[in-house]
Amino acid sequence: MTIAVRAPGCLIKELDLTKEEFLDLVRLAAELKREKRLGTEGRRLTGRNIALIFEKASTRTRCAFEVAAYDQGAHVTYIGTDGSHLGHKESVRDTARVLGRLYDGIEYRGFDQSVVEDLAEFAGVPVWNGLTDQWHPTQMLADVLTMLEHRPGRIEEISCCYLGDGRNNVARSLLVTGALLGMDVRIAAPATLQPPADVVAAARAAAAGSGARILVTDDVDAAVRGADFLYTDVWVSMGEPDEVWDARVPQLLPYRITTDLLAATGTPTTKVLHCLPALHDAETSVGRRLRDRYGLVGAEIADDVFASDRTIVLDQAENRMHTIKAVLVTALER
Repeated sequence: MTIAVRAPGCLIKELDLTKEEFLDLVRLAAELKREKRLGTEGRRLTGRNIALIFEKASTRTRCAFEVAAYDQGAHVTYIGTDGSHLGHKESVRDTARVLGRLYDGIEYRGFDQSVVEDLAEFAGVPVWNGLTDQWHPTQMLADVLTMLEHRPGRIEEISCCYLGDGRNNVARSLLVTGALLGMDVRIAAPATLQPPADVVAAARAAAAGSGARILVTDDVDAAVRGADFLYTDVWVSMGEPDEVWDARVPQLLPYRITTDLLAATGTPTTKVLHCLPALHDAETSVGRRLRDRYGLVGAEIADDVFASDRTIVLDQAENRMHTIKAVLVTALER
């Protein structure tokens, strides 16, 4: 019988890390990014094999893990929804035990947090959370690197406000990450769409030790005032039914990032973050449905904001690869 023991090097959720561990990963990512651009990057993971399990669709997470692994000399196996027996004919624990014999590390992107927790407990190798319904730690590493690139200095001096559905994984993760690192972190969302009480309690507990400032409110003006960064995400998450839009559009229109909302920060240097994909125009099938059904071009962010130099989402997207590379190297370097 395999004893459940989590291997060193796992990244399951943000609060599993200390502040220093989190920032060490960000510092290593910045170093690896410089090396890649200078052409001096060494291969620290030659001979390593990594399994990438994707139960949810992905562009940035999959590409970031693959490029990060290849750059460092590792090999990857992509396992999609039709490529394994996970959860159907084979339990998560059994799959973890098998993959742990074959691979040096496992990435999981899917629905419930319990799946990645089980993988980590039973694989015997490092397991990394590429996204669940509850947490998105690899995104947070990229976000912090991006914020520090645009606001160099101490992370404790940075203020970031998330606007939209405060219950989703990005909002939860941003709240606890900001609390862990000592930031000024704010969530602006309607009362019915604010983060769960246990997440807010965990953030406040972390903030008590770090000195972070936490604000969860439905007052948009108060939330954005003086913010260095505004952050938003799609209003309807993967796995939610399409009809949810009927409720979300009127609920969240006041939280939409527009030029007027940017001006409400009172700070002309405020930058805009988005984990992508973003609904900002009518160039996608979902965007066209929003336009035709609600007369709305884009959703969580207006196209003129998205296309402006106030938006730094491409830096964020690139930094997914550099920070994931730091996670892999930290966990697997011989």
